[in-house]
Amino acid sequence: MSLSALGFVPLTCQVRARRDALHLRPTELALQCGITRQALHSIETGAYVPNTVVSLKLAQALSCRVEDLFNLPESRLSVQVIGPLPPEGGRVQLAWVGERLLAFPVSGEAGWGQPADGTVSFPPGNAGHAVQTPGDRAEVQLFSDQGQARRTAVLVGCDPSLGVASSHVARHQPDTRLLWQSASSLQALKAVARGEAHAAGIHLWDARSGVSNLPFVERELPGRRVHLYTLWSWEQGLMVARGNPHGIQGVSDLLRPEVRMVNRERGSGSRALMDAWLNGLNLPLPERRRLPGYKHEAHSHLEAAGQVAAGKAEAAPGPRSAAQALGLHFIPLQTERFDLVVPDVHLTHPALQALIAVAQAHTFRAEISSLGGYDPAHAGEHWQSTR
Repeated sequence: MSLSALGFVPLTCQVRARRDALHLRPTELALQCGITRQALHSIETGAYVPNTVVSLKLAQALSCRVEDLFNLPESRLSVQVIGPLPPEGGRVQLAWVGERLLAFPVSGEAGWGQPADGTVSFPPGNAGHAVQTPGDRAEVQLFSDQGQARRTAVLVGCDPSLGVASSHVARHQPDTRLLWQSASSLQALKAVARGEAHAAGIHLWDARSGVSNLPFVERELPGRRVHLYTLWSWEQGLMVARGNPHGIQGVSDLLRPEVRMVNRERGSGSRALMDAWLNGLNLPLPERRRLPGYKHEAHSHLEAAGQVAAGKAEAAPGPRSAAQALGLHFIPLQTERFDLVVPDVHLTHPALQALIAVAQAHTFRAEISSLGGYDPAHAGEHWQSTR
């Protein structure tokens, strides 16, 4: 089969150079390897990739290793790294967002199970510093076909269930990839606004209007045609220690001096809910800040739940799913929307279309429901557009 038909980067073939150095005629080499002279010509010109047996026979006849005869040309790409720069030689995944090729570090415990597209190197003096402007660049040494970056959609959001959705997309449509990046809801919208993501998964309740998500989309993406799809609704409330040893029944118990909380960072949906719940107690901001742990911030649902489980706090705002994952007691306070936000320009991306289809599948809905506190009854349904 030809390389172009497979869509691979062409191999560098050294068969003819090696044959000439040994003063072997094409007919002689073809005979030794059990192939036709025409097949040898196709191999030497790069029009045909030999199978393993033929490659080994060629190496044996030419007294060398297979890798001396065939290798991938060095393939390096200039990219913009999104987020803190990884170390020199760090692993990254690539995605085209509009006309920009972006690199996303593959790091942490979750990164161990993810295949990378390549490794990065940096101009002198750049490594180890956070990316601050769109001009910060790096080079990527590719591991494989760069076409994967064109088939990748970047989804930013805080719910770990987006990782479950990514896995379902990979099974539903294997030639695409949904790359989930964890960040708060507001940061997810800002990433879309900066052109660093194709879509955002958000839960931001606006207490003044009583409307979820749409007011924030209109504020962060003004003048743009944007579509909102339901992913699920979920229970939000207080995550407290197993057995609820402090007898916490609601938000008013956070005013007790012996009850420490761990909060979420500004811009997160759970932080917005916590402030709305405390506002309901007529507790102004200066008094809120004096609550034990109010200024102690966790940067994910599971991190907040983990601090409660470790005894570093008595309560934290978050979803039932995070409490259930760490064996905590949960006090439900509110049901909240979790929506997929997609600018019109990215709506036809095959990975996002696959996500919308997956969200409506019985298998995905069943798995999401099993995580605790999720209602995916309307998952994948379009419910609003801006402009």
